Amino acid sequence: MNVTLTPAEINAYLKRIGLDTIKKPTLEFLAEMQQAHIHHLSWQTVDIFAGRPVGIDLQESVQLILQGRSGYCFHLNGAFSVLLHSLGYKVHWHRAGVQPHGEQPRVNSFHLGLSVSLPDEEPNVERWIVDVGLGGMPFEPIPLRYGTYGSAPFTYTLMPSSVVSGGWRLEYELNGPSKGVDFDPEELISLDEFIPKHEFYSQSADSPWHNTFLLRQRDRGHSYELRGCMLRTHGIEGISKTEIQTYNEWKDILTKLFFEPLVNYTEKERREMWDQIQIAHEEWKKTQPA
Repeated sequence: MNVTLTPAEINAYLKRIGLDTIKKPTLEFLAEMQQAHIHHLSWQTVDIFAGRPVGIDLQESVQLILQGRSGYCFHLNGAFSVLLHSLGYKVHWHRAGVQPHGEQPRVNSFHLGLSVSLPDEEPNVERWIVDVGLGGMPFEPIPLRYGTYGSAPFTYTLMPSSVVSGGWRLEYELNGPSKGVDFDPEELISLDEFIPKHEFYSQSADSPWHNTFLLRQRDRGHSYELRGCMLRTHGIEGISKTEIQTYNEWKDILTKLFFEPLVNYTEKERREMWDQIQIAHEEWKKTQPA
């Protein structure tokens, strides 16, 4: 990795995710940063929806975060890998592929996977899976050792991949946004092969995120998804859905729950975005059973 943050940038990044102290590169600090990152920076398609996608060059991704914005896997995991590298962690990039419900496992480079090498913190564990860029994000590092991790309702099972030799598969709990994700064990030295994948996701009319306003975020006890006007909350008590009725309510939820005040959009642009979301929502409602 040829990008390293300055001390001032490290402090600004940590402040962006609610942390104020630089610590030694331990597993404990890694877990603290992963939790803070996932909580304060939502996985989102806002810029794609608005027709203003940001590139996935590492410097661009870091600046996106430092300027008060967020993104999806290529931005979030790309920027986080730079932060970790700058703090002294040994970071590895991997090809990965998310398996939507009803489809087959794949490793197609539509997801950037991360792992981090640490001295043995536990017997037989030298590497940890960290991911702040999945829609169904583990809240803590997961040891690269097969087993089940996390507490209900957010459990993750790590197993051998069936689609790539020597790879691993992280499978979500039943109500996760996808079935799971497979990782290639090969360590990449650049993000070049992800560029056409990002171009498809962010510009193609065939992209699953084309015209989709979607944010996902987690804290320790809940996951949240805002899709257009619909807020989905998932916790130990079950799943609830709320239809957002007004612009002010929508903006309030974006800011207070998802930490997304849309800082680089004008008030006029925000209202236009809301109007576009409402139109799409009304069209969607017409397709639902009475």
